[in-house]
Amino acid sequence: MGKKDKEKKKLKKRQEKEEKRQERKANNNKGKGLEDMMAYVDENGDLSPVPVDPKKKIVINVEDIQLGAAKQVATDPADLIRKGVVKFFNDEKGYGFINDLNSKDSVFVHINQLSEPIKEGDKVTFEVEMGQKGPNAVRVKKTA
Repeated sequence: MGKKDKEKKKLKKRQEKEEKRQERKANNNKGKGLEDMMAYVDENGDLSPVPVDPKKKIVINVEDIQLGAAKQVATDPADLIRKGVVKFFNDEKGYGFINDLNSKDSVFVHINQLSEPIKEGDKVTFEVEMGQKGPNAVRVKKTA
């Protein structure tokens, strides 16, 4: 590469640099008014350069905003009591299963949760609590 080529290259770089400088100067945001820098949020949550139509504005009550998990509604204790039939019970091992009459599910029952002895075919009322391996019948009582 000769001396002339190097000078041409330098001159070209200077011209490109000057063009970039002029471009930056033309697109300079300094000195703009507040209105030029404002952005608005429309009814869909998107940014907009124009103010939102007040007719489309939605008023939100702060108390209605829910953060985190939903609050559990207190359930009536009578709704928790289920009815079922003892499908299997082993007195020696101290456990068995109850068929829930509503859901037809089989629920595990341990001898510690019985108020009185039960046997296969007995009708019972009970409540369900989740255990380590699934639903367990608790507070089991015989019914007539």
